[in-house]
Amino acid sequence: MPMQLQQSTWPEVERYLETSTGVILPIGATEQHGPIGVIGTDAICAEVIAKGVGAAAGALVGPTIAVGMSEHHMRFPGSMTLRPSTLIALLSDCVGSLTAHGFRRFFFVNGHGGNIASLQAAFFEIYNEMRRAGFADAPQVRCKAMNWWQPEPVGALARELFGAADGSHAAASEVALTQFVDAANIKSAPLDPPVAPRGGFYNSATFRQRYPDGRIGSNSGLATPEAGQRLYDAAVAAVAADYQAFLAEA
Repeated sequence: MPMQLQQSTWPEVERYLETSTGVILPIGATEQHGPIGVIGTDAICAEVIAKGVGAAAGALVGPTIAVGMSEHHMRFPGSMTLRPSTLIALLSDCVGSLTAHGFRRFFFVNGHGGNIASLQAAFFEIYNEMRRAGFADAPQVRCKAMNWWQPEPVGALARELFGAADGSHAAASEVALTQFVDAANIKSAPLDPPVAPRGGFYNSATFRQRYPDGRIGSNSGLATPEAGQRLYDAAVAAVAADYQAFLAEA
């Protein structure tokens, strides 16, 4: 089991900081994932991968940031969103709090594409604030976000398992990972058409109009818990290697 911040005491965290200043922070979203994908998919995926990486790398894992920037999903009931500015402020406050205790390397395992822009903006807000404050260790404070599906071995496996029908939202791969995590909560529903249409959108209205059931380019009905376990193993190995490289940077 990984060392989890919320299940640790302050003396345990103090001892951890004697050997490492790195922390892993899972971040996802609470939004629709089509007729059979659960609303917590992005947070569930980020959390399970982060904990796997923490166990593999001996790293501390922070609490999951479970609501992200999901404005484009707000025509689907149950979806929740933070404004980009709110998410940036939240990330800045989280990093600032842990920096005060001696953490210097912040590795975000991301489960939601809609968070990417806000994560990058938040990192530069953090660097800007520290530079302006004259924080002596500012150059050593570094933030990195890794989408769990981003490493090539994970993408290659998803293509092997699902081909082009993996899609870009309510993807078969992310639904499979949630099925592996919670096989007792597998959903079923008709998917018509089996592979959803592809394309772009501008806002929540055009998203709902163009993708009425919430999927983009995916056949999430191809998901299985067995595929999810394979994706989990591939993602943990690849993301753990990236975390270790991040810590080792001069």
